[in-house]
Amino acid sequence: MKQYKNGFTMIELVFVIVVLGILAAVAVPKFAATRVDAQISKGAADVASIRSAIVSERQSRLIKGCTGFIPLGTGTYVCNGENFDQINNGGLFGGILMYPIPNKPGEDGHWSSPNTAAGVYNFRIQGQNNSFTYTPADGKFLCTAGTHCSKLTN
Repeated sequence: MKQYKNGFTMIELVFVIVVLGILAAVAVPKFAATRVDAQISKGAADVASIRSAIVSERQSRLIKGCTGFIPLGTGTYVCNGENFDQINNGGLFGGILMYPIPNKPGEDGHWSSPNTAAGVYNFRIQGQNNSFTYTPADGKFLCTAGTHCSKLTN
């Protein structure tokens, strides 16, 4: 009687390991690029939401007789006998967004504000800050410095 041995040969195992190595070498850089793209998409969506909220809040204030855009600060102010939130009341952009953005300095894909009193905000991508400035005089929220400004504001 013949006896058969079941199993893989050494050549078959080496071949599988080589194929897995090639797949890993191709996939790992793609995953890294996907992470950066996701952070840029998140930042761009945040910028669009913030800009829209600034305009919406301005319209709401105009209806109530208060001219001007939302002021810088973390508290409230009174206009025509009504209390209004300042832009950072309750967290970053808490005065205009339903849910404030957490202040997370030094973390990629997150917002921070080194100087809320001056209206300066940073969105961090790949270890680099992209700086935005809010100007209450004209309500503009513009990217003033950073390598990804054009991608975050389109």
